[in-house]
Amino acid sequence: MPSYESGTELIDAIIRQGNKFISEFGDIPDQYWDTLQPDVDDRTPRQMLAYQLGWMNLLLEWEHAEEQGHVAAMPAEGYAWNRLGELYEHFYTTWQDVAPQQMIDTFHEQVNHICWMVTSFSQQELFEAGQRQWASSTQSSWPVWKWIHINTVAPFTTFRTKIRHWKRAMEQWDDLM
Repeated sequence: MPSYESGTELIDAIIRQGNKFISEFGDIPDQYWDTLQPDVDDRTPRQMLAYQLGWMNLLLEWEHAEEQGHVAAMPAEGYAWNRLGELYEHFYTTWQDVAPQQMIDTFHEQVNHICWMVTSFSQQELFEAGQRQWASSTQSSWPVWKWIHINTVAPFTTFRTKIRHWKRAMEQWDDLM
């Protein structure tokens, strides 16, 4: 896992990897957003993007809860760390009827909110463990930057590869039709 010297470096990585990831969705016809390519991944394009939207929303919710003096439900209200599959299903259900362009627009909005959130942290809050209750909620007690990285930059990178593989598989499938 990379490390960052500043919030600016983290923001740059979020924006760079986020733009690469989301750009892959622009040329997928709406009728294919719910098409599964099992040889590639166990998610459809909609589900891949819903996963990202879900985790970014949770990051924002955790910080908002703490700002309001509340304890954030981790990972989310009604869900446990050892049963994340149920949480993913919730993400998919939340976004199942939303137009693809609206999902893309929401992705950009959430990236902007997360970047703004990063700028609101001091160097200490961002890079030292124990600065946020939500970031200390697991045994790992990671610093905030690491939570942000594993819920933005890392999956943007991983899922960009998956959506590219999905698109290649769809091209081969279309050639057979």
